[in-house]
Amino acid sequence: MKATILIDNLTKGALVPEWGLSIYIEYNGHKILLDTGASGRFARNAENLGIDLASVELGVLSHAHYDHADGMAAFFARNAHAPFYLRAGSAENCYGKRWIFHKYIGIRRGFLEKYKDRIHYTSDHTQILPGVSLLSHRTKGLEAYGRKNHLYIRQNGKYLPDSFQHEQSLIFHTEKGLAIFSSCSHAGADHIIEEVQEAYPKENICAMAGGFHLYRASPEDVRALARKLRKAGIGNIYTGHCTGSEAFEILRDELGKQAAQIYTGMEIVI
Repeated sequence: MKATILIDNLTKGALVPEWGLSIYIEYNGHKILLDTGASGRFARNAENLGIDLASVELGVLSHAHYDHADGMAAFFARNAHAPFYLRAGSAENCYGKRWIFHKYIGIRRGFLEKYKDRIHYTSDHTQILPGVSLLSHRTKGLEAYGRKNHLYIRQNGKYLPDSFQHEQSLIFHTEKGLAIFSSCSHAGADHIIEEVQEAYPKENICAMAGGFHLYRASPEDVRALARKLRKAGIGNIYTGHCTGSEAFEILRDELGKQAAQIYTGMEIVI
């Protein structure tokens, strides 16, 4: 399989970056789009890379934040048929908290209604193609991570710590093992690995790709995660977006060449 980073915070060459993530994946003859960045820039990068978004068979939204969802309009304008899979807990209700203020960081308001004919909702553990599945969080108590990272959802007029019931991991079965794509890992990459291992106890994990949401984490927390990744026996780690440059350097120091920095235009072959 091959994954091409259509947009990330970093870039090389003439491709345009942004605070967001979108990945085009080719797997056993299938073409999948994971996330759409924060705008239509990912689509323009795809054109410059010679990737035809009209040929995408299905799309996936990893979680209900604007920097992964707001390019959906650009995708639907270029692709008239692919279903787009969201987790059933997705809604236009995600906020980030700074001091006493809550700022809306969710899917652009109105998108879920406007594109309801294209959107399919999944729950728990869903196979979307042969060898391709979506796995929802199973770990309890994830709202503690929402509170720690100042991420909230608004329900019934109240702001509640996000328990990430809108987040899901995209999993591929390959000859080398499982490849996990988890765009932000808000509730912890270690928890996602544990959830995947619980769902597939007889399979090893050959690769994990996506952001790890460490750009505000302490060096101690980053090193602790690196040790867990090493203990889990992950083959290769491709990370960027919300991981942050300082956290990536710590991961590279702990894991060596096992950890690779993703960037706009990068190709990952598994």
